[in-house]
Parts: sequence; C-alpha cells; structure tokens
Amino acid sequence: MIGTPEQDAFVRAMKAAIVTSLRKDGSAATSLIFYAVEGDELIFSTTIDRLKAKTLKRDPRAVLTVIDDGAPYRYVSIEGPATVVEGDVVPEHITINRAMRNEPAWLPPEGYAETLRKQGRVVIRVRPGRVSGIVNR
Repeated sequence: MIGTPEQDAFVRAMKAAIVTSLRKDGSAATSLIFYAVEGDELIFSTTIDRLKAKTLKRDPRAVLTVIDDGAPYRYVSIEGPATVVEGDVVPEHITINRAMRNEPAWLPPEGYAETLRKQGRVVIRVRPGRVSGIVNR
C-alpha cells in the first residue's frame, strides 16, 4: 500500500505526476510523467540520456507528486529512492502503457522490444518512503 488507504486509492486512480530529482548543484529538476503502480512501487519510463535518468542514477532521491487531472488541490507526494532499470523493460512498459491509456488489455505492437531498445528506454522505479498530500477535497 502507498500511504493511507485513501492515498493509495488516489494514486492508483490517477495517471499523471510531476517527478522531481536533484541536479549536481542541488537544484531541483522537475518534469511531467505518466506512471503506473506495480505492487507498492511507482514506475515510469524515460530514456537513458534524459535528465531524469541521469540525475536519479547519480542521486536516487525522488519525489513523485501525483496530481488530479480533474479537480484542483488534490495531490499525493511520494518521496523515496529511485532505481533506474535497464535491459529488458518490456513488461514494465506494457504496465505503464495500460495505465496511461486506461486500457487494461493493451498489447504492444510487433517489434516493440526493439523500438524500446533503439530509443534507449529505461524504467524508473520509486519505492515510497514518505507519503503526504490531500485527497479528500
């Protein structure tokens, strides 16, 4: 479970978040991502050459702030260590695409693994440590 039962339900119902990592100089770097929940971890995709992957490989501290795309002021922030997963990331990308598209039966097209490899795709896994936010507004 991610946080309280209410926070967990909110995180599992949403699909967009702001991810924050730290640059070498300590300043924050943020970007919008689509994510999925796998067990008690949040996962998202990026490429190995993007700032998210570079900063999280160097310093695994991450914050994902899940936002409600419909109602303002509802959010959950998840702080925890991130792991950059390289190699065979097809299963995680299927999970992310199913969540992002809201299509539980989505299947990848032929050649999907090769496409991910050519793009340099990796998966970032965030294990919740501290969870906060407001979901009952």
